Amino acid sequence: MLKSRTLAGAVIGGVLAASATAANSQSRDAVAGITETLAGYERALNGSDTDAVMALYAPDGVFMPQHFPSAVGAEQVRAAYDGVFGAIKLDVVFEIAEVVPVAEDWAFARTNSSGTVTILANGQSGPEANQELFVFQRLAGDWKIARYAFSTINPPRN
Repeated sequence: MLKSRTLAGAVIGGVLAASATAANSQSRDAVAGITETLAGYERALNGSDTDAVMALYAPDGVFMPQHFPSAVGAEQVRAAYDGVFGAIKLDVVFEIAEVVPVAEDWAFARTNSSGTVTILANGQSGPEANQELFVFQRLAGDWKIARYAFSTINPPRN
């Protein structure tokens, strides 16, 4: 009787260990994929490239910029970024604070960005610094931005 319990325990332990290894591998893959998406987003912002931004969003993605209503779905998200890139030029760097997979195809990331913003209408530039929260969804193997919100950490401009 003791041998069968020991054997059963070893089998169960082995299955659990294999599951944990697979989960850790999936988690590492998720973090790597999301890190790649965030790097692409940084490049798209700095390049004022709406098409590149849209390639990173889920089709039903939501963009929640500070001081503006949410842009819901591809058409509104595209219009919002066209508006942003028509008004300002960004030169920012993202720092990833955390990436947390919460399910097989869902994760969130918290980031901070800093750099400069130039207002295209008058050429004035100043510091740009935000804290961001992203919700990611894996679609067809790629991590896409499902929801994105940010808020400035700069003091109010006069």
